[in-house]
Amino acid sequence: MEQVIDIQKTAVKKACTGDAKAQAWLYEQYSKAMFTICTRMTGNPSDAEDLLQDCFVIAFKNLHQLKAAEQFGGWLKRIVVNECIRFCKKNMQWEAWDSDKQGNLVEEETEWWKTIDFKIIHRTIKELPEGCRQVFTLYVFEDFSHKQIAESMGISESTSKSQYQRARALLQQRIQKQIQIHG
Repeated sequence: MEQVIDIQKTAVKKACTGDAKAQAWLYEQYSKAMFTICTRMTGNPSDAEDLLQDCFVIAFKNLHQLKAAEQFGGWLKRIVVNECIRFCKKNMQWEAWDSDKQGNLVEEETEWWKTIDFKIIHRTIKELPEGCRQVFTLYVFEDFSHKQIAESMGISESTSKSQYQRARALLQQRIQKQIQIHG
């Protein structure tokens, strides 16, 4: 494990000086995980690819600001999440959702999703309407609170909560429908 950290430290230091091979190595190490975040947030692989490239450009341009080379992954993830939020704020429309008309909200204790293949869940998340997909992703995968989501997305905390509940309800409905159809 120490050897991996030493390799990463060396790569970050070289990348900071503009070393293309070191930058390519860092890209190779982190691009898949960061692409997954971008895809979840945008719901669109094409936008996710563009965002991913922009994020790495931002990271390499600002690499000198990183205080500890071994923290590169977390630092990069913050850049990716923040850029995804910025992209989504600029490119999305919020859809109103009246929970009274849409049926009962999914109970927080319900853990139906733990028995479902994650590939199905991931695919279905990408198909959610923009607002609830982004709130769901930030809340579930990035551990943002509803207050943090509201502040970063420029929405109210209650909108964040209702979009999260809408996402949960839609995910459950859509996945259960897929299971009924395909088994």
